[in-house]
Amino acid sequence: MPCRVAVVGAGAAGMMAAGYAGYYGCDVMLFEKNARTGRKILITGKGRCNVTNNCDNDTFLANVPTNSRFLYSAINSFSTQDTISFFESRGLPLKTERGNRVFPVSDKASDVADTLLRFVRESGCRLINDEVHLLIIDNNRVCGIETVSGEKIYADKVIIATGGKSYPATGSTGAGYKLAKQAGHTIVPPKPSLVPVVSNDLFCKELQGLSLRNISLKVISKKDGKVIYSDFGEMLFTHFGVSGPVILSASAYLTNKKLSDYYFSIDLKPALSEKHLDLRILRDFEFFINKDIQNSLGKLLPSKLIPVVIKRAEIPIHTKCNSITKEQRHRLLEILKNFTVSISGFRPIEEAIITSGGVSTKEINPKTMESKICSGLYFAGEVIDVDAYTGGFNLQIAFSTGYVAGTSVY
Repeated sequence: MPCRVAVVGAGAAGMMAAGYAGYYGCDVMLFEKNARTGRKILITGKGRCNVTNNCDNDTFLANVPTNSRFLYSAINSFSTQDTISFFESRGLPLKTERGNRVFPVSDKASDVADTLLRFVRESGCRLINDEVHLLIIDNNRVCGIETVSGEKIYADKVIIATGGKSYPATGSTGAGYKLAKQAGHTIVPPKPSLVPVVSNDLFCKELQGLSLRNISLKVISKKDGKVIYSDFGEMLFTHFGVSGPVILSASAYLTNKKLSDYYFSIDLKPALSEKHLDLRILRDFEFFINKDIQNSLGKLLPSKLIPVVIKRAEIPIHTKCNSITKEQRHRLLEILKNFTVSISGFRPIEEAIITSGGVSTKEINPKTMESKICSGLYFAGEVIDVDAYTGGFNLQIAFSTGYVAGTSVY
């Protein structure tokens, strides 16, 4: 008789695990409480889905700040190139963009979710729309699951792939932690990672909705001035502070730090050296020689940002360009190359893209994803205490651990 496997959670990791377990001949039941599988996939990459990162294994591991060594076997078993081949061989063409981020050519996250669901079905898995409430455990061995309705379903192996606690509207409510604790596992307290940042700076609210592209961002320590993280890309001002790709990535570096000890430094014009930026400002002032400074920076900055920059440079807004002093111009230059934003906190875990924390990696076999505490129990994806930076690395964790769990149960 084929091995009977229950997979809990039909996200990226769960569908990959279920599909491969079925592909290798297991009798697979995939439990999903949502009516739609892959709910979180649908909202990733602004609805485009950053599938993976087109990089080598060493680069991948370098982008995993939490327990990267645990993933060594998994990424070597199912690499980023394997992920690309997986989707393209199933009729979903992919493309590589800036930062080696990989997206479907269609720019539709739904195509990624549908490809995984088709894989699940073609592998003979049964999709069951129900919520798993408890594990059935006998003598430190998992024997099946129990649904919220009280139905007991027996299985030889169980794979938990329920996600973390971020984006609970997609079904990631932390239910997998409860199941893992029932089996005796330690749960590293979940924290938000890749999450918007709260700032006490009042100008953030003034700039609400303003998106800045092609900026350079640094996270700097107030104590010694050291740069602990730098990035280039896009950010967004919000009513509470800042968000956007570079901010989300930076937040992962701040997860276990005292936030008030750091601040953001934004270079609004990273393509220009201070010398060349100064010449550019002088040209603009010459062009608008008889105008107020507030009406002279439109070629250089978004209109919403101009009054904030002028105020921070301590220049009266009605100062004529022909009367700007060298000291005032120097202050303006400094603001443009070092626009600082204070850091006072993170937004709630519910707004995080991923969760840092989860089932302790010390209690999971990294070569199989099987529990070291309860035999027959496996884990995959974000429910495990591993997380990475933005750029497709977190979905790759789901695919790699899902593949390993799915191919280890048969």
